[in-house]
Amino acid sequence: MAEQYDAVVVGSGPNGLSGAIQLALAGLSVLVLEGDDSIGGGTRTKELTLPGYRHDVCAAIMPFARDSKAFRDLPLDQFGLEWIFSPAEAAHPLDDGRAALLYQSVADTVAQFPTDGRQYERTIGKLADHSEDLFDQILGPLLRVPKNPITLARFGLPGLAAATRYVDRFKDVEARALFGGMAAHAISALDLPGTAGVGLSFFVASHAFRWPLVKGGSAALTDAMARYFESLGGTIETGQRVESVADLPPAKVAMLSVTPPALVRMFGDTLPNGYLAKAGNWKFGPGVFKVDWALDGPIPWTNPEVAQAATVHVGGTFEEIAAAEQTVWSGGHPEKPFVLVAQQSLFDDTRAPAGKQVAWAYTHVPNGSTLDGTNVIEEQIERFAPGFRDQILARSVMTSEQFEAYNPNYVGGDIGAGAATLAQIVGRPIVSSTPHTTPIPGVFLCGASTSPGGGVHGMGGWHAAKSALKYLKVRA
Repeated sequence: MAEQYDAVVVGSGPNGLSGAIQLALAGLSVLVLEGDDSIGGGTRTKELTLPGYRHDVCAAIMPFARDSKAFRDLPLDQFGLEWIFSPAEAAHPLDDGRAALLYQSVADTVAQFPTDGRQYERTIGKLADHSEDLFDQILGPLLRVPKNPITLARFGLPGLAAATRYVDRFKDVEARALFGGMAAHAISALDLPGTAGVGLSFFVASHAFRWPLVKGGSAALTDAMARYFESLGGTIETGQRVESVADLPPAKVAMLSVTPPALVRMFGDTLPNGYLAKAGNWKFGPGVFKVDWALDGPIPWTNPEVAQAATVHVGGTFEEIAAAEQTVWSGGHPEKPFVLVAQQSLFDDTRAPAGKQVAWAYTHVPNGSTLDGTNVIEEQIERFAPGFRDQILARSVMTSEQFEAYNPNYVGGDIGAGAATLAQIVGRPIVSSTPHTTPIPGVFLCGASTSPGGGVHGMGGWHAAKSALKYLKVRA
């Protein structure tokens, strides 16, 4: 069969569409195949509870999106994308009615810390001063010559530490709790190497780029990307599941947003033994259990300042968060879990009917867990917002099992498509300066299992596209 397209991209999430756009900008004819009946991957938005209540199915707040190299130079605003910012980037309530808030301003943030202000400025504040160089390095393969080695060393050496070690730089309960919430985005035990770096990256993103949500729902991001891609001549086909090589149409290159084990299933023994062993033994991390609510009004936080942030980290002190994440990593279900809450409709009135609200929350659970976590999540929120349950009009839940059914890359509910161990952060999926290139000529990986990992930033697709263009000897 003759090649109809120069390139085929499997997956229409932010990574797949990001890579497809880069290929189309280089003049290639590009086909995007999506197995679901709608595009978006982790950025779909649906009425999960009641009519008129719009819920983000997976990704909600996007700290690494707006200023990612994959997005920042694209005219997505001309195709309907509008970012919204809450006054504070994140909030972390505590039991005595106090709350730590993370602001874009370093000065406003440290003003809350009686003891740790200067330490925060010397460490996190200094990193934020060099954020562009830093994120251009960490949002890509780590095995590269850094443009600014001093900045990278200032981040990388402390970032290799476990969060449980790094947090000892801080004494204030507020600063320690705030750091714990950021580090818990690693979805791993906080005593593992590299978890400090995860926390630091979220702090720096808040001060440098802020933590936006998308007006109308996360789906509006990939909808805008799709419209721009189609304006470049690209083609998207939904309902086209690719599970074997036979499902791929002829093309000069293929970019696949799949996990390493899925690549093994597709290409099997044609992969070299070394790569086969690494990809076949890819480790998946904990899963998530998620609840969406239609609410009669705002969440009644004990500390009203928590309503300044679209993102709320619920879990108490650093020690409580670390204990909960260790329980999950060890295969258990904590009684008081760490819960990530998003309250998008406080800042985006398109999400719910007038006077009503939506909220979104998930907690970490062992991979493949089938346990219903609704009660423990709601109890944790009620702990810091008494009367929360009285606001609930309807709820929708997703177990880890349902997350995998929603997206095959989320194996066992792992929304990062691979455990954030140090080995799988540095070698994602292999240790290489071009980890998106596979041993199969013309085949590239572009999903969250590749560098730089999970999250809405599009850089997996962006880097894969650059490798594909180099392979084709096409100037980007």
